[in-house]
Amino acid sequence: MKIIFAGTPVFAAGALEALIDAGHEIVMVLTQPDRPAGRGMKLVASAVKQVAIKHDIPLLQPQTLKSPDIQAQLQDMNADVMVVAAYGLILPKAVLNIPRYGCLNIHGSLLPRWRGAAPIQRAILAGDKETGITIMQMDVGLDTGAMLLIERIPIKQDDTTLSLHDKLCELGARCIVHALTLLLQDKLVATAQDGALSCYAPKITKAEAEIDWQLSAHKINQFVRAFNPSPGAFARINGSVLKIWQATVIESDSGQPGEIIASGREGVTVACGEGAILLEKLQKSGGRKLMAAEFLAGNALQPGDCFDPYLAHE
Repeated sequence: MKIIFAGTPVFAAGALEALIDAGHEIVMVLTQPDRPAGRGMKLVASAVKQVAIKHDIPLLQPQTLKSPDIQAQLQDMNADVMVVAAYGLILPKAVLNIPRYGCLNIHGSLLPRWRGAAPIQRAILAGDKETGITIMQMDVGLDTGAMLLIERIPIKQDDTTLSLHDKLCELGARCIVHALTLLLQDKLVATAQDGALSCYAPKITKAEAEIDWQLSAHKINQFVRAFNPSPGAFARINGSVLKIWQATVIESDSGQPGEIIASGREGVTVACGEGAILLEKLQKSGGRKLMAAEFLAGNALQPGDCFDPYLAHE
């Protein structure tokens, strides 16, 4: 099939590679403009742009798709379908109507649950037992289009956003290739979403990654997993920020929420509103991520010390 591909991060790049490997003709790639990144804040090409350059595929990086000139260029591609994955720009109705089969989106959740920008993080934060990929026929709404194909995977107790992202990236690539095969065979069945079952996954903010020790150990563990690799769950102790990258829930009813009740090679045990949590990988401001034994060799966290009280954010 002749495909216009629109996407930006690694999640999308995997799907683009899979479509190329499957023999589809990618006639145009759309991706976000280069953004400054890293300590030097140099402009960096998106993962999708790097794939397009590697395969010598025509590339556009518009600030908006509302431009008549951009829409005319897309129209001239005579594409059968547009595949969209974590692109980051709104597709106007005029663009949705350009390809013969419209636009198909690779979404990292089981729609209608977790429409929006951060479905992986929100699923972990909510304690969901499963997630997956939905291939959706795009319309003018936010992730509201008809579902064409769904594949499910479990969310394991040790899954982080990073590990789950990687699983869904691979699954999404397989799903879109399969969906296009079914499309060519006229076997894709569109199922309308039940809006009453929908929930929204807003973009993650740094402020919401702060740990409230009054919460249960299980909920705090979800924070640690959901905010890994970004922005990192954090707490404050003696006014300094401490990021927590790995933790395990343990049974305990001692100590006040936020109080360190044990400290050793295995980690730092902190009392929570219910139970306790063993902090296993930590990072102080300006430092490296370290396992507990190495961290404690240079940073004193003793039983009886307390994390600063959580301050609710607007």
